Amino acid sequence: MKSSVAAEFVLLAALWGASFMFMRLGAAEFGAWATAGGRVALASLVLLPLLWRSGHIGALRRHAGHLFISGMLSSGLPFALYSYAVLSITTGLSSILNATTPLFGALVAWLWLKDRPDRSRLLGLALGFAGVALLSWEKASFKPGGTGWAVLACLAATLCYGLAANHAKRFLGGVPPLANATGSQIGASVGLAVPTIVYWPEQPPGATAWLAIVALAVLCSAVAYILYFRLIAKAGPSKAVTVTFMIPLFAILYGTVFLGEALTGWMVVCGGVILVGIALATGLLRWGKPTPPGSNVNNL
Repeated sequence: MKSSVAAEFVLLAALWGASFMFMRLGAAEFGAWATAGGRVALASLVLLPLLWRSGHIGALRRHAGHLFISGMLSSGLPFALYSYAVLSITTGLSSILNATTPLFGALVAWLWLKDRPDRSRLLGLALGFAGVALLSWEKASFKPGGTGWAVLACLAATLCYGLAANHAKRFLGGVPPLANATGSQIGASVGLAVPTIVYWPEQPPGATAWLAIVALAVLCSAVAYILYFRLIAKAGPSKAVTVTFMIPLFAILYGTVFLGEALTGWMVVCGGVILVGIALATGLLRWGKPTPPGSNVNNL
């Protein structure tokens, strides 16, 4: 990997890792729905002029329906779910759960697109979800004051990401990346408009909360999307998606330094199990012999 590409890779992980901290700061005053709605609305305003200059505005119109679905699955619902979750659990834990996105992507591809994984990747799925179960077990209390719903919200968000990836693969192939990114943010803005208005805070949020929303929209959405699609173009999608591995490192660092959150040994162990499972499930690591040529087992 070239040094310039590596720098963009690290920057993208740093931006997406920071999103958990900014969601915590924003949701503390805006609430989950308004945080998510404000984020995608502002991101749309940043990306739309760039799309207009690129000349791909027509692609947004032609694929408006599927871009709306993509926006809700890839941005609207996950952003709201994570904004809710980080009010109850640490940003470090939520980022580790977020790292399971490739596992859900592989599972959805298997069940929906009949993209059956080989034995090595099946082992990765099993190992990854076992790590999630171990990590979530002590947190999954649904009693008053418990964090079970927050953990489920994170897992529901990663399921949305998995659905979004496979929906895009099936229905949005060939759509210019910038049109895809902009259309998804606009679609999410439309989908979240009503709950954002209904749950807009009665008390005016302070400067810190507003700056967090702006940072989420400009840095963690608009700039991050541009970087992500640049990486796909330069290094390929299989390498670009490995940014998932680095996001928890930055999220935990920010949470520890700026929010005073604690990192437990159990989180480290379970996070390691999850990451090994992801590496196997995505084919970065292999267990046993590779699938023979001509086999009907597809790679994910």
